[in-house]
Amino acid sequence: MTAGASVSVSRKVRRGWMPPLRDFRLWADTVLGSAASGRELSVLLVGERRSRTLNARYRGRDKSTNVLSFPVPQVTTRSAGALGDLVICPAVLRVEAREQRKDVRAHWAHMVVHGMLHLLGYEHERERDAVRMERREVRLLRRLGIANPYVSRSARGHG
Repeated sequence: MTAGASVSVSRKVRRGWMPPLRDFRLWADTVLGSAASGRELSVLLVGERRSRTLNARYRGRDKSTNVLSFPVPQVTTRSAGALGDLVICPAVLRVEAREQRKDVRAHWAHMVVHGMLHLLGYEHERERDAVRMERREVRLLRRLGIANPYVSRSARGHG
């Protein structure tokens, strides 16, 4: 069996449950498949204020969000195996899971898968791209034993 992706998690927020590192590795390896070996993912957990600041600066949306993806430039990715960074706000994930009546761990898995697909170049600004990305997410989550997260939702993507 080949080694999976290298995942590091930094926590800048003290409160709230977070999945164990092995879950992050499982989710990353599921997205990357046979290409996981030698790949590196960095995950930063932040509070709502930092999430809002980053979302405003990089996406022009003045509100906290669940996950932000910062891919490593293509040249660096090829040479070092680095995928990029995911910035996750656990407080937003908790609220979303409760409001959407979803299991918290399943929602974490969904947001990591979603963010990683962004790191790999998937987008959801256009309808066609959103459908493509959602289908990929649903397939990957199914492999993890997680139900389609879009069944009960009317909106695509994330905030």
